[in-house]
Amino acid sequence: MPNLKVAVVKHVKNKYQIAPDYPWSKYPDYAALRHHGTKKWFALLMNVPRNKLGLEGTDGIDVLNVKCRPEIVGSLRLAQGYLPAYHMNKEHWLTVLLDNTVPEKEIFELIDDSYYLTGHD
Repeated sequence: MPNLKVAVVKHVKNKYQIAPDYPWSKYPDYAALRHHGTKKWFALLMNVPRNKLGLEGTDGIDVLNVKCRPEIVGSLRLAQGYLPAYHMNKEHWLTVLLDNTVPEKEIFELIDDSYYLTGHD
């Protein structure tokens, strides 16, 4: 199975020439993906305890937060692998499980949409 966290970082580096930023000393593995000019986030990579997401267990799971159009957030959350945004506005942001439930291509499309929705450079 592909490591989707690595694939996400590689996709963003190749397409937008953006490297992850690690802004929190308390969470050194949490990575913000930001626009070059404005420094606004368009994605956030985290490893969150499953129970914090409403899932069973306490072990960590890699997730990606992305901004989405409000009209698709609700329908995506009905599908496996999508959850209400963790620590973000739940109307405009979505959490995607990086456990290979959601296909890589679909994740990349969501990242690209989020990049444009947050005001690309």
